[in-house]
Order: sequence, then C-alpha cells, then structure tokens
Amino acid sequence: MSAPLEGITVIEVDSYMAAPSTGAILSDMGARVIKVEPLSGDPMRGIGRPAKIEGKLKGYDFGFDVTNRGKESIAIALDTPGGVNVVHKLVKQAQVFLCNLLPHRQSRFALDPESLKAVNPGLVHATLTGYGTNGPDALRPGYDVTAFFGRSGLYDAMRDGDDGVVPMARPAQGDHTAGLALLACILAALRIAERTGEFQLVETSLYETAIWTQATDFATTAVDRAPVRRRPRGGELTPATNRYPCGDGKWIVLNQLGRDSFDKLCKALDKPEWLNDERFVDGRSRYRNMAVLVEEIDAILANKTRDEWGVIFDANNIVWGPVLSLDEVPGDPQAEAIDMFPQMRHPELGTYQTVRVPMRFFNAEVKPGGPAPVLGENTREILQSIGIQDEEMRELVNLGCVKSPDN
Repeated sequence: MSAPLEGITVIEVDSYMAAPSTGAILSDMGARVIKVEPLSGDPMRGIGRPAKIEGKLKGYDFGFDVTNRGKESIAIALDTPGGVNVVHKLVKQAQVFLCNLLPHRQSRFALDPESLKAVNPGLVHATLTGYGTNGPDALRPGYDVTAFFGRSGLYDAMRDGDDGVVPMARPAQGDHTAGLALLACILAALRIAERTGEFQLVETSLYETAIWTQATDFATTAVDRAPVRRRPRGGELTPATNRYPCGDGKWIVLNQLGRDSFDKLCKALDKPEWLNDERFVDGRSRYRNMAVLVEEIDAILANKTRDEWGVIFDANNIVWGPVLSLDEVPGDPQAEAIDMFPQMRHPELGTYQTVRVPMRFFNAEVKPGGPAPVLGENTREILQSIGIQDEEMRELVNLGCVKSPDN
C-alpha cells in the first residue's frame, strides 16, 4: 500500500513544536522530510518532560520524538555562505520548503520567498509564525501560550467565571493545532503547484489558528464586541450541560440538549419530584436556582463512582463523557480500538508507544516512519545526494558550515 505523499521532498528549517509538527505529519504521510538544524541542534532537543521509566528508554526525549519522527537531520550553519548554498541545493530538488523563521530572518539567510522562487520556481514555500508575516507584531516572537492562548482571547474565555484564575494549557496544544492548519495549506498548495507548475506561498500563525478555533464565539463577538459570558458551574444555562464530580473524585461532563433534557436527568438521578419543585419547575426557575441545583446534583453523584454513573446515564440516553486523566487515555478502550497510540520501534532502544496523527486513510499508508534522528545524523548522506563529495564535504566541515556525528 503506497503512502499519500510518496515522492515528495520537504526541506524543513524550523525549531520548537509548531512547524516541526507539520513536518512530522508530512513524514507520516510518506514525504521525505529533511530537517535543517543549527550546529547546536533544535533548542527543543533534550528539554521535554522525562518519562518515569527505567531501562533502555530512560532519558529518551519522547517530546522531541513525536514532532520529529521519521525525518532526516542535517546540521547546517545558516550564517555561512557555504551553509546557505547547501540549503539552496536541497531546495532545488524539493517540492516543499517548511519554515518558522520570522520574515527578517528568512531574508537574512536568503530563505525568503523571492530568493527560493529563484532557486525553485515550482516550490511550495510554507511559513508558520506567532502572529503572521505582516502587521505591527509580525516581528514579535510567538509561542502557543502567548500567541495562541493569551492573545487570541482563549485563556480569558476559559476562566471559570469572571473571577476565575487564568488557566494554563498543556504543552504544545496550540502548536499542534496550528501545525494542522499549515498542513492543510501545504496540501492544497501542492495540488496547485502540480497542476500549474507555479511557485506557491502559504502561511498561517498561532494567533489566527487560535481565533479560528473560537469561530463560533467570534461569529457573534466580532459583530457586537460584547465581552464573553464566562459561566461557573453554578451559573450554567442548564444542569444537563455541566460538569460534576463523582464519588471516586473523578469528573463527568453532561451535554444533554433538548426540551426534555431536565426530565431525562431527573429520571437518571431518580429525582422525579424535581419536576414539580417550584425551584426547578421550568427553565427560568432552574437558571435562577442553578447554584442550589448543582449542589443537589453533586450530593447525589457523590454516592457512586464515575463509571457507575456512566452505566446509568447510558441506560437513560443521557449524553455524557468521562473527564479522563492524561494517564488514563492511552488505555481507553476507544483509543485502543482506533490505534491512537501505535507502537514505534527504535533500532537501538526497543519499542514504545507514540501518538498517531488524527487522520486515517483506508486505501493508503499513513504511519510513523521511525524515531526522530539525532542531530546531524544524515548530514553525510544528504550532502552526497546533492552531489557534494568527500573533499568538498570536509571543506564544509572545516569552515564550520555543516556538522555530522562523525566529525
């Protein structure tokens, strides 16, 4: 079975998490992805949360691995003419150039659209930044916690009520979401480039991707410019669209919609008398007394575990979901059924589980192509593939233009 992007070569000049995650998916789809790193390596190498395990895999950088798997690594000093010349030779043979450098740095290293169009007129040039490549903050560095969650309004909207503490996102949530947006840009641009042979320039940013993820809110807010209503548990519109703790300390989320949602909830909780209780008799009454109603439901749910309530809610056709802890998810039967955490084999360290990209092909092969490369692991082979032989290679090494593990 062939891979969707077999025969496509991607030159990736980036770091950290967002753009590299796009490269990882392109690799999973069968593209050859050559990661160009500085001689010191991508700054993300070695700073991920260590796994609490013993044995051969102890200390392995799984965080770096998941966004760089299946790639080749070449270490190049972009601030040297020889290094830039090598990148240009690579770009000449590629279909996609993937980058997260800000515009002035692209120009400094002759990796800007105009320079690379001259090298390869049929190239797809794709850029991912914090805020976009124009506007007052085009040169501002952006990370997902600042550009994606903070500047976009997402952190503020997620606070639990008007006085709630601003939450913190888990690592790289915004990065991986923006990486998917750039992937869509690249796939569409490849289609145009293959059809017309013309240079394609695409980009996205953490900021605009985050705004799109909140499009349902912004569809109204962009018109009325009114502050978003942040609802604590005691201020939700209905008790059947809320979150509750259970007797084992684990939480559930209810999302039962419709006119009969409260009737169904009363039946599931064995509280038919609430239907005639003047505090809860209609939607307005329930909303006015929501804090009291939430306390009542909390007290009832405290009598059983999350899983026990799940069985009851299923039997009463209540739409609900468990709030799983991160460590529960890899063992979730649904995650296992759709192979969300497939096995990866490292040639030296053995096997471990990784995270599958959120897309499945039934007539094509999309899967992790192998672990992330060590810094400069493929420098020699990549240089040879563009016609640079041993003598010229030694000269590039001596001049500090490139680096490989054996020098």
